[in-house]
Amino acid sequence: MVPFWAAALMILVGVNATSSTDIPNRIKMLSDPLQQEERTCFQTGTPYSPKIDLRSDVAICYGIGPNLPSLIQSWKRKGYIVEVMTGVAWGNYQDYLYGRFDGKNHVDEAQTDRNGNKISHGGDVYYMCPGPTYGDYLSVGVKRAIDAGAEAIFLEEPEFWVRAGYSEGFKREWQSYYDEAWQPPYTSVDAQYRASKLKYYLYRRALEQVFNFVHQYNRQTGRHVRCYVATHSLINYAHWGIVSPESSLIRVGTDGYIAQVWTGTSRTPNMYEGRLKERTFETAFLEYGAMQNLVRASGRRVWYLNDPVEDNPNHSWKDYRTNWESTLTASLLQPEVWRYEVMPWPDRVFNGNYPVKELSERKPGEAVKKEPIPAPYATELQLVINALNDMKQPDWRWSSGTQKIGVVVSDTMMFERGDPDPGDPHLSSFYGLALPLVKRGIPVEPVQLEDATEPGFLKDYRVLLMTYEGMKPMEPQVDAAIAQWVKAGGALIFVDADKDPYNQVREWWNENGLHFATPRLHLWQELGLTHTDKPGAYQVGKGWLIYSAESPAALAYQPDGASMIRGLLRQACDHIHLKYEETSYLILRRGPYIVAAGLSSGLQNRRRVLRGAFINLFDPTLKILRSVTLSPGKRLFLVDLNRIERKQPLVIASAAKAILQRKGGSIRIYVEGAAGTNGIIMISDEKSPSALEWDGGRVPADAWSFDKSTHTLRFQFENDAKPHIITLINGGNGRND
Repeated sequence: MVPFWAAALMILVGVNATSSTDIPNRIKMLSDPLQQEERTCFQTGTPYSPKIDLRSDVAICYGIGPNLPSLIQSWKRKGYIVEVMTGVAWGNYQDYLYGRFDGKNHVDEAQTDRNGNKISHGGDVYYMCPGPTYGDYLSVGVKRAIDAGAEAIFLEEPEFWVRAGYSEGFKREWQSYYDEAWQPPYTSVDAQYRASKLKYYLYRRALEQVFNFVHQYNRQTGRHVRCYVATHSLINYAHWGIVSPESSLIRVGTDGYIAQVWTGTSRTPNMYEGRLKERTFETAFLEYGAMQNLVRASGRRVWYLNDPVEDNPNHSWKDYRTNWESTLTASLLQPEVWRYEVMPWPDRVFNGNYPVKELSERKPGEAVKKEPIPAPYATELQLVINALNDMKQPDWRWSSGTQKIGVVVSDTMMFERGDPDPGDPHLSSFYGLALPLVKRGIPVEPVQLEDATEPGFLKDYRVLLMTYEGMKPMEPQVDAAIAQWVKAGGALIFVDADKDPYNQVREWWNENGLHFATPRLHLWQELGLTHTDKPGAYQVGKGWLIYSAESPAALAYQPDGASMIRGLLRQACDHIHLKYEETSYLILRRGPYIVAAGLSSGLQNRRRVLRGAFINLFDPTLKILRSVTLSPGKRLFLVDLNRIERKQPLVIASAAKAILQRKGGSIRIYVEGAAGTNGIIMISDEKSPSALEWDGGRVPADAWSFDKSTHTLRFQFENDAKPHIITLINGGNGRND
């Protein structure tokens, strides 16, 4: 296993330098040709600093203000591909608000709640109800970014709050869109649903305006600046009461997404077996899965965000670290994704101070003591960041419960979250179906209903769990696609009590000659069933419908609700001859890497023990492990040392950017890391070197070690933003520990 950036550089010509100051070009410059794949990135609003130089491929500069060109240049000079991100729902856009852009005052486009309060991100930085020219205004700043050298544009968080919809600007848009007078959204479920449909459209329009500008400007300039949306998952937006265009953006010119999933979203408590609590790992697993499913049908790009802290500054470093390991593990359990935003705002990670203890750990009246990032955590972060560059592993394999299972989700989950009926506060219509499976090691995937009509989109699933409680089909064609999949041999588990008041909104299933009381009945027609409400199992073509007339949200509150869902899945698997299996863990092998999570599943007697020779990248000492037990709550990011090819020396793990070169009979490794942090490197070599040098000076023999059984050398050092050289002298004649 050779990290991608090391493999291509092992044959570079020798360098005659003996000190870091003599190295021609920085390591990042040397690896430029490989950076075009853009495997890792981070976002920042500050100029280059050695303490936040993470050695990713891409630096995403934040904001489109006047200082943007100098910000871009500070990172370009250090060899980064530079791209630009700006908020689309909010920002320092006072020129637009107060008429300096087009001579018109747009303050009445600020999102406004039922009581007339403007919804603010701070001061007069309002969340916007984007008017007809809002996208044109954003395009001016985007042009500034492109002219300054941005290679891609990320528009962040197109968010319209469910509690909004009362501004004069929104009322005008309602009249234009529906050709009818505005209705206060809180007055009926129909008004609330229609308000959300309009919010969904307005941000899609604004983004499309900007994307169209970028594509047109590309044609003018001959460039290929790409367009992305940085967005929370559909699951989180629905849970938090936010409407966003989500899946529809694929059809209006975006090249992909950043999946903004992190501790702050995933620690939102949910209900399972009647207990409300934080389930960060399980929630993150479902959130990341939903974002991957958005792009699977289109082949577009998705980046997975990880954040070593979170927006709430009141938690302890221990809490941040534990939850980051959970979200990071969840992201790595999506084998089709290998691009990562390794962190937003690295300055708040490496320069921030956070509590030593959680609030629950402090005595009454105890002062809040804060400290900078603990040294082991800083090292661990860099070990993982560098490993993320190597996740494009085509060879992957699950060890888990039954696979090829999906839970259907729809963008309309965001439409049913406001007064007069906001639904279950914990989004249990979704979690009531999904959590019972994840908790038993079944790697269930959220499946985007809006993409069901795409050719081949459903072919890899054997069983789908579905409800129209808490969401509705946007168009009748998706029912036809689901029915066709069932008839071809799939098993559909449909759980719905038909008590959702949103069944009665004015929509396609009860308009234009259709008279279905619920959208479920239209699906039944597509399946060729009579309008029976009797629960049971029905053969449909080569497949099966398993129908339960229960509320999935209600089941989440019942101690036995999860086992009822698993019973339905077991029944569906039996009908289609798919082996049903539960585990107390999720394990995914990606090439030489093993990603694993122990689950609090109730199956503790089935704990998994991994035996062999491993290092855990969550361990900043890179201790060699001979066995690992996957106990509940355990998160692992392992390198399997027995899967390492030893035909030539290579870097196995490094808490610094590391480039390996041969020179004569010696091996040189050029390393750079975040200044002021501790570095560590593990190198595979058939035999121990006789000596180790650091920038040409001999390293004391007791400062490095070589493990004979695994043929690995381990060396710790102090990181620096300038390159240093580790030299292995005369391999084969040295000591073995």
